[in-house]
Formats: sequence, structure tokens, C-alpha cells
Amino acid sequence: MRIALHYFKGAFVLTVIGLLIAFGLGWAYQGGPGGALSFLFVAAVLAVLEISLSFDNAIVNANKLKEMTPLWQHRFLTWGIVIAVFGMRLVFPLLVVVIAAGVGPVEALRLAATRPHEYARIVGEAHLAIAAFGGSFLMMVALSYFVNDGKEVDWIASVERRMRACASIKGLEIGVLLVVVMLFVWLLPAREENMFLFAAVCGLLTFLGVEVLGQLLDRADLAEGMARGGVGAFLYLEVLDASFSFDGVIGAFAMTQNLFLIAIGLGIGALYVRSMTLMLVERQTLSEFRYLEHGAFWSILILSGVMFLQTLMPVPEWATGLIGAGFIGLALLSSLRFRRLHMA
Repeated sequence: MRIALHYFKGAFVLTVIGLLIAFGLGWAYQGGPGGALSFLFVAAVLAVLEISLSFDNAIVNANKLKEMTPLWQHRFLTWGIVIAVFGMRLVFPLLVVVIAAGVGPVEALRLAATRPHEYARIVGEAHLAIAAFGGSFLMMVALSYFVNDGKEVDWIASVERRMRACASIKGLEIGVLLVVVMLFVWLLPAREENMFLFAAVCGLLTFLGVEVLGQLLDRADLAEGMARGGVGAFLYLEVLDASFSFDGVIGAFAMTQNLFLIAIGLGIGALYVRSMTLMLVERQTLSEFRYLEHGAFWSILILSGVMFLQTLMPVPEWATGLIGAGFIGLALLSSLRFRRLHMA
């Protein structure tokens, strides 16, 4: 309990502040205690939704952070969380409306404040491109983890061992992704094919661009005598967080059309993810639980498939969160079983 309070006390305080702001926002918008309590409830549910969808995000963040220098770890856990909370939960939905509706940022903000239903409709119409981009990027993240001859531990051994054995086939991950993309292009209505394909290729190019940029920047760090794992890893984690956030941001609009309430609820959830990441890094929890990282990447692979599937049919957010939490829970149980047998 004392450990949890140490890592999560800041998130607890900001949760209270955020919920009070949501309460005041509800009173201002709907003019009474009923509306205020409604906004308070929605903000709390959105926070829980974000936390449930982001267990795997915290684990992957911790895995990458342990390779980074202490300076860049600190920068990610400070600057990075500000970008994550305000960038993805507030600026990103505004940017979608700016691009989709062809209006300026100020007009988009005014639209969010005064005509939330119209704002939600515009964001909903952009869901196809968002799902294609996010699904493509996350699938590359997961496949790059499994199709890797440097990976030494297997959890679902019969599958992961075969995937690792294919690492010598150059470009296999890209080939698998393109097969999936072409399958969905074939299944989608003709009017949506071009948008889906363009967004999916953008997701692939973003992944490759971040990988190349990260390697170049890390080589520059090494040339200057610095430890590997600086700005390149920072950029990778920011784009990864953005891709994880697509699902939560879009799902939030199913509960409320108020952009500011969405930002409060998802922002609270993001603070817990940050605290969870910090605890995993400082207490070296990933090294203690052998298969926890594997469960996170299986969850990412499933999430990428769900995002692609959402272009064809609605998929409930609770189902996505439950699947991800299920894989991580099974990986945790397997890790505990391994530790027990190993100690014995």
C-alpha cells in the first residue's frame, strides 16, 4: 500500500482536481447539480477506460525506458506526459476537425465548445483514416518485437519460436502488414478504399521514419560519447503513445461529445499510466515477471487487428480493454508460475 501511495499520490491529487473541474464544467453547461454529477460520472468512466486500454502501453513504455539514459527517462516522464495528455487528448481531436472540415484552429475550438454534436460527427467521419493509421503502426510495433532473432524468451513458445525463426527473412513484417491491408481494401466499400489505403501506408511510413530517425539520432549520441537511447527513443515512445490513444479518443466520443470533458477524463487516465510506467522502471518489475512484456505485445497485436476491424463494424471499447487486460493477466500468471517453479 505504501509503495502504491508513493507512485500514485500525484495521480490521486490530480484526479480529485480533474473531477472537480468536470463537476464545474457540467454545472456551467447544463446549469444544475444533475448535469454536474453527469459530467463527473462520465469523466470517471473515461479515466477507467483509458487505464484499462493502456496497461500494455505502460509496459511497453517501461521496456523502452530502461534502455534510455536517466536524462531522457526524466524528459519523457515530464515533457512526454504533457505531450500525451494535452497533445493527444486535446490537440489531436482539434487537428482532426481542422483537416476534415477545412476550418481554422480557433473555429474548431469554437465548434467544440458551442456545437459538440457537429464536432463529434466530423471526428466520427475521420474514424476510418484514424483506425487505418493506428492499426498499421501498432501492427508494425508488435511484429517487429516477435520477428526478432535477438529475442531470447518465448511465452507462447509454439508460435513465438516460429516467428523468431523467420527474422532472417528481410521485410517479412512489412509484407505481413501489406497482406492485411490489401485484405481490408478488398472488404471495404469502393468509396472508402483510397482513404483506408493512404492512411495505412502513412502509418507504415511513420513507423519506418521513426525507426530510421531514432537510429540516426542514437548514432549521433554514440559519436558524441553519450549512452544510446536518447531523443530517438523519446520520439518513438511519443508516436507509440499517440497510436495507443486513437482508440480511447474515438471511443470517448461514443460517451460524450464534449471535447473538454474527454480531455479531462482521458488525461486523468494518462496520469495513472505515467505513474505505472515509473513504478515498472524504478522497481524493475519487468525483469521480475518474465512474460509480462510478451503479454503486452500480444495485446498490441490484437489491438491493431481490432482497429482494422473497426473500419468494417463497430467494436465495443470494453471488449478491446478486456482482451488486452486478459493477455496481460495470463502473462502475469505465467510469470508467477515460472518464478515459483524456478525458485523451487
